[in-house]
Amino acid sequence: MEEKARRGKYTTVSIPVTLYERIKRMIEGTGFTSVSQFVTYVLREVVASYEKEHQEEPFTEEEKKEILEKLRRLGYI
Repeated sequence: MEEKARRGKYTTVSIPVTLYERIKRMIEGTGFTSVSQFVTYVLREVVASYEKEHQEEPFTEEEKKEILEKLRRLGYI
């Protein structure tokens, strides 16, 4: 139990048994030691990709144009 406490808290996610078996066969001979380890890796990659794609810019294009115009009028540009 001490080892789990060091690694952090976990929860259980259910997947269909057929998918579990497919993943189990797929990771044989790889560096993954368990289906959970592989699924965690895949989910981290997917979530990171999603977050990167949906990361909002601090300003819209219209706001950028307005800021540049104000700076021009003030003589900074």
